[in-house]
Amino acid sequence: MTAEAAGTADPTPARDRPPRVLALLAAAHGGPALAVTVITGLLALRGGLHPFHAVAVTAAVFTGQLTIGWGNDLLDLARDRAVGRTDKPLAVGSLPAGWVARALAVAAVASLALSALVGWRSALVNVVLATGAGHAYNLGLKATPWSWAPYACGFGTLPSVVTLAGPAPDWAPWWMTGAGAALGVGAHLLNVLPDLADDERTGVRGLPHRIGEHLSRVLAALLLTAASVLAVAGPAGSPPAWTWMALALVVVLAVLTLCARGRAPFRAAVTIALLDVALLTAG
Repeated sequence: MTAEAAGTADPTPARDRPPRVLALLAAAHGGPALAVTVITGLLALRGGLHPFHAVAVTAAVFTGQLTIGWGNDLLDLARDRAVGRTDKPLAVGSLPAGWVARALAVAAVASLALSALVGWRSALVNVVLATGAGHAYNLGLKATPWSWAPYACGFGTLPSVVTLAGPAPDWAPWWMTGAGAALGVGAHLLNVLPDLADDERTGVRGLPHRIGEHLSRVLAALLLTAASVLAVAGPAGSPPAWTWMALALVVVLAVLTLCARGRAPFRAAVTIALLDVALLTAG
């Protein structure tokens, strides 16, 4: 049966369609998935994991993140079409939904298998708390005042996914968990800001929609700054000089986020998030 006969005709001319692999990566929210994967890889390298375990836990997190992105676009297909999202391959018809569903299933099996390679403790935290939190967001929490909770849970437990895969499995230090959770909620607030109007039109009203754009931006700046403070002050011993310099830059950027106009506050907040990642993995 052709796509046209099935009622899923692709309006995009064949010559203008992106390669299927790139379209699949876009549907998986490739940017955020790769960002979380890089954080995991850096934590694994800093955590002294055996190279095999470092690769396995990083790949487990990556495949889990792919399932979250693909699940999101499959569940949001009707909403994305209703608001005319041209950046979503599924919404514009350049990627069959069946491809995405099969890719999600393969990634889910891969994530389970890879997680199992690094021990049941890390596997349980990754599957239930880190990846599971993302799917809980997709399945309904994103439209409630608790939309921030999956991000706090997913990012907060990410360091423990790594430390529990180590030679002496244990939970990550409290400051690392707190910094990860603060970074996650701040990232949630920033990520939703460009889509506030479209989400409102389709009935999605998470925390950022309820408190508004300005307060969301302020709260994001405060949380990202708190993550920086935890990452610098939390580890035992005297922090390196460069971390204090980074923290001073974070404070300047936070003030810019609160006081500037136009796109400057958003760019400043994103820069703080990047510095948080550097501080967290260095710690």
